[in-house]
Amino acid sequence: MLTQEQLLAMSEEDYMNDQQLEFFHNLLVNMKQEIREQIETAREEIGKIEYEADELDKASQEEERRLQLRFLDRQTKLLPKIDEALKRIEDGEFGFCEVTGEPITVPRLLARPTATLCAEEKIRQEQQERNYRDN
Repeated sequence: MLTQEQLLAMSEEDYMNDQQLEFFHNLLVNMKQEIREQIETAREEIGKIEYEADELDKASQEEERRLQLRFLDRQTKLLPKIDEALKRIEDGEFGFCEVTGEPITVPRLLARPTATLCAEEKIRQEQQERNYRDN
Protein backbone atom coordinates (compact mmCIF):
# COMPACT_ATOMS: atom_id res chain seq x y z
CA MET A 1 0.00 0.00 0.00
CA LEU A 2 1.11 3.55 -0.72
CA THR A 3 2.42 5.86 1.96
CA GLN A 4 1.34 9.48 2.08
CA GLU A 5 4.79 10.53 0.84
CA GLN A 6 4.62 8.16 -2.12
CA LEU A 7 1.14 9.41 -2.93
CA LEU A 8 2.32 13.02 -2.95
CA ALA A 9 5.33 12.14 -5.10
CA MET A 10 3.22 10.54 -7.86
CA SER A 11 2.88 12.32 -11.19
CA GLU A 12 -0.29 13.95 -12.48
CA GLU A 13 -0.63 11.14 -15.03
CA ASP A 14 -1.12 8.71 -12.12
CA TYR A 15 -4.03 10.73 -10.71
CA MET A 16 -6.64 8.45 -9.17
CA ASN A 17 -5.07 5.25 -10.39
CA ASP A 18 -5.89 2.01 -8.56
CA GLN A 19 -3.17 2.56 -5.94
CA GLN A 20 -4.39 6.07 -5.12
CA LEU A 21 -8.02 4.93 -4.96
CA GLU A 22 -7.03 2.09 -2.63
CA PHE A 23 -5.11 4.56 -0.43
CA PHE A 24 -8.14 6.86 -0.10
CA HIS A 25 -10.53 3.93 0.35
CA ASN A 26 -8.45 2.67 3.28
CA LEU A 27 -8.11 6.19 4.68
CA LEU A 28 -11.88 6.72 4.59
CA VAL A 29 -12.67 3.30 6.09
CA ASN A 30 -10.22 3.99 8.94
CA MET A 31 -11.70 7.47 9.47
CA LYS A 32 -15.18 5.97 9.65
CA GLN A 33 -14.10 3.44 12.27
CA GLU A 34 -12.30 6.09 14.35
CA ILE A 35 -15.31 8.39 14.23
CA ARG A 36 -17.66 5.61 15.34
CA GLU A 37 -15.34 4.89 18.28
CA GLN A 38 -15.15 8.61 19.15
CA ILE A 39 -18.94 8.89 19.03
CA GLU A 40 -19.35 5.89 21.32
CA THR A 41 -16.78 7.26 23.79
CA ALA A 42 -18.40 10.71 23.79
CA ARG A 43 -21.85 9.20 24.39
CA GLU A 44 -20.51 7.21 27.32
CA GLU A 45 -18.88 10.34 28.79
CA ILE A 46 -22.08 12.34 28.44
CA GLY A 47 -23.96 9.59 30.23
CA LYS A 48 -21.48 9.65 33.13
CA ILE A 49 -21.83 13.35 33.89
CA GLU A 50 -23.11 13.82 37.42
CA TYR A 51 -24.55 17.17 38.29
CA GLU A 52 -23.06 19.13 41.15
CA ALA A 53 -25.00 21.28 43.57
CA ASP A 54 -22.51 24.12 43.27
CA GLU A 55 -23.63 26.61 40.61
CA LEU A 56 -20.12 27.18 39.20
CA ASP A 57 -19.47 23.45 38.90
CA LYS A 58 -22.89 22.98 37.35
CA ALA A 59 -22.22 25.71 34.77
CA SER A 60 -18.84 24.19 33.95
CA GLN A 61 -20.42 20.77 33.49
CA GLU A 62 -23.13 22.20 31.27
CA GLU A 63 -20.51 23.87 29.08
CA GLU A 64 -18.55 20.63 28.85
CA ARG A 65 -21.73 18.74 27.94
CA ARG A 66 -22.61 21.34 25.30
CA LEU A 67 -19.15 21.01 23.73
CA GLN A 68 -19.43 17.22 23.72
CA LEU A 69 -22.85 17.43 22.05
CA ARG A 70 -21.44 19.77 19.37
CA PHE A 71 -18.59 17.33 18.80
CA LEU A 72 -21.05 14.45 18.53
CA ASP A 73 -23.16 16.40 16.07
CA ARG A 74 -20.18 17.22 13.83
CA GLN A 75 -18.87 13.65 13.90
CA THR A 76 -22.32 12.20 13.22
CA LYS A 77 -22.72 14.49 10.20
CA LEU A 78 -19.32 13.39 8.88
CA LEU A 79 -20.26 9.70 8.65
CA PRO A 80 -22.64 10.10 5.66
CA LYS A 81 -20.03 12.25 3.90
CA ILE A 82 -17.53 9.43 4.30
CA ASP A 83 -20.06 6.96 2.89
CA GLU A 84 -20.64 9.29 -0.07
CA ALA A 85 -16.87 9.51 -0.69
CA LEU A 86 -16.60 5.71 -0.59
CA LYS A 87 -19.46 5.53 -3.11
CA ARG A 88 -17.64 8.02 -5.37
CA ILE A 89 -14.59 5.73 -5.26
CA GLU A 90 -16.77 2.81 -6.37
CA ASP A 91 -18.34 4.92 -9.12
CA GLY A 92 -15.00 6.27 -10.37
CA GLU A 93 -15.93 9.86 -9.49
CA PHE A 94 -13.68 10.31 -6.45
CA GLY A 95 -11.13 13.10 -6.64
CA PHE A 96 -12.92 15.20 -9.23
CA CYS A 97 -14.77 18.46 -8.60
CA GLU A 98 -18.51 17.90 -8.86
CA VAL A 99 -18.95 21.34 -10.46
CA THR A 100 -16.01 21.73 -12.84
CA GLY A 101 -14.92 18.11 -13.30
CA GLU A 102 -11.33 19.18 -12.62
CA PRO A 103 -9.10 17.04 -10.38
CA ILE A 104 -9.11 17.94 -6.70
CA THR A 105 -5.48 18.21 -5.58
CA VAL A 106 -4.05 15.31 -3.61
CA PRO A 107 -2.99 17.58 -0.70
CA ARG A 108 -6.60 18.84 -0.45
CA LEU A 109 -7.92 15.28 -0.47
CA LEU A 110 -5.42 14.31 2.23
CA ALA A 111 -6.61 17.22 4.37
CA ARG A 112 -10.29 16.60 3.61
CA PRO A 113 -10.90 13.20 1.97
CA THR A 114 -14.62 13.92 1.74
CA ALA A 115 -14.06 17.02 -0.45
CA THR A 116 -16.29 17.24 -3.49
CA LEU A 117 -15.05 20.60 -4.79
CA CYS A 118 -11.64 21.69 -6.03
CA ALA A 119 -10.11 24.54 -4.03
CA GLU A 120 -10.89 27.15 -6.70
CA GLU A 121 -14.59 26.23 -6.81
CA LYS A 122 -14.82 26.14 -3.01
CA ILE A 123 -13.29 29.62 -2.80
CA ARG A 124 -15.67 30.88 -5.48
CA GLN A 125 -18.70 29.49 -3.62
CA GLU A 126 -17.52 30.94 -0.31
CA GLN A 127 -17.09 34.36 -1.95
CA GLN A 128 -20.61 34.13 -3.36
CA GLU A 129 -21.97 33.23 0.07
CA ARG A 130 -20.08 36.15 1.63
CA ASN A 131 -21.39 38.57 -1.02
CA TYR A 132 -24.93 37.30 -0.57
CA ARG A 133 -24.67 37.57 3.22
CA ASP A 134 -23.19 41.10 3.05
CA ASN A 135 -25.92 42.37 0.73
